[in-house]
Amino acid sequence: YVLGEPVDNLGPVDTRTTSSIHRSAPDFIQLDTKLSIFETGIKVVDLLAPYRRGGKIGLFGGAGVGKTVLIMELINNIAKAHGGVSVFGGVGERTREGNDLYKEMKESGVINDQNIAESKVALVYGQMNEPPGARMRVGLTALTMAEYFRDANEQDVLLFIDNIFRFVQAGSEVSALLGRMPSAVGYQPTLSTEMGSLQERITSTKEGSITSIQAIYVPADDLTDPAPATTFAHLDATTVLSRGLAAKGIYPAVDPLDSTSTMLQPRIVGEEHYETAQRVKQT
Repeated sequence: YVLGEPVDNLGPVDTRTTSSIHRSAPDFIQLDTKLSIFETGIKVVDLLAPYRRGGKIGLFGGAGVGKTVLIMELINNIAKAHGGVSVFGGVGERTREGNDLYKEMKESGVINDQNIAESKVALVYGQMNEPPGARMRVGLTALTMAEYFRDANEQDVLLFIDNIFRFVQAGSEVSALLGRMPSAVGYQPTLSTEMGSLQERITSTKEGSITSIQAIYVPADDLTDPAPATTFAHLDATTVLSRGLAAKGIYPAVDPLDSTSTMLQPRIVGEEHYETAQRVKQT
């Protein structure tokens, strides 16, 4: 499985196209620099903390606050509204969670195992029990798949990474195995470079876009830890899930006050949208 073999028992993947997972970010002239909103169809997100097309969003939330519910809704909405596809990269997550997500996708029809061509999501897993080299490559593998849909098929792609902290953690383990001198808090000296090489590939081009939603684990709730701090520098928006709202049965349990977005500006979303969002936050 470490070598990218299928784990769904549906036989080998029939493909004539292969691509390296280690690639450069798009050239400056290829980028689409126009600011545009990525409509999710989820009202609380689109109103209070809208996503940027080709942007990066941090998803904060512990176990049981509805991360999977939000992911399912987003994948369904992009498939129906945009005719787009989604790629999910399970980086160093629990095998049980990956299995649960796969089964939920099948039940909702997002994955059609009778006709794979009609499926709207690709799942790539490198679970906790895999070697660090495999866990480090899973995020890059999912990103390379998303780039294919963007560049070859000219589609808008939604890329989920769960969890981006595990990508950094795997890189730290690889660095230690290579005998490199550790940096701050014991992390690898190449932390910023590794994170940048992944994040800079997530962008809008003139062909299509990759919008990424990344679950972020914060060790010991310390926001100054180098792993989450390096990730924050790349984000355009944050979606914070509230345990209090989830306990009341309100899904998606998005916290309207803690969630933020660089797109919530009058010159981008318009005066009416901006004023409405501010009034909602005040109440």
